[in-house]
Amino acid sequence: MKTLLQINTGIFGEHSNSTVLANAFAEQFAAQQDAQVVVRDLVSSPLPHLDANIIGAFASEESARTPEQQAIIDRSQALIDELEQADAVVLGLPMYNFSVPSQLKAYMDQVARAGITFKYTETGPQGLLTNKPVYVIAARGGMHAGLESDSQTAFIKTFFGFIGLHNVEFIYAEGLNMGDDAKAEAFAQAKQVMEKVAA
Repeated sequence: MKTLLQINTGIFGEHSNSTVLANAFAEQFAAQQDAQVVVRDLVSSPLPHLDANIIGAFASEESARTPEQQAIIDRSQALIDELEQADAVVLGLPMYNFSVPSQLKAYMDQVARAGITFKYTETGPQGLLTNKPVYVIAARGGMHAGLESDSQTAFIKTFFGFIGLHNVEFIYAEGLNMGDDAKAEAFAQAKQVMEKVAA
């Protein structure tokens, strides 16, 4: 059976537009691909933001680690294992002040590990995770796709590509704060795309 890793980052939980759409995608994917869904909610179970202690643990030699450093390593490795073991990923991604939620950035900083998920070579960085599709459900209050205000798309593709996940597909739901009609239309369009992608 396939596994879909669903990463939720909307601060309003199940009421977040990005989570509502990610849930719909996961349900479709699970039914059509005979898959189980593993949910990683970065809001209800937040990760610590990057600090000197985390960097120090990542750089430590295994034989010299303190218990606190080992706990940091174990937490990071569990997230990496979860990501590596998934056959596909769906990321519910709201836009807050033109950027990604800080909870997602904290997650990224836990899974970007030199020698574990990426390495540098003579020809540049090389991702070490097994490539798999990453479906990004981008929910935005305004209209940003293709504009300078969209700082998310390139950033997300760059990050996942850096760790070896190059098959990143965005599904946009925009204009969600521009009236009920605009929201309904954006949801309908996003769901149409999701139905095709999840098949």
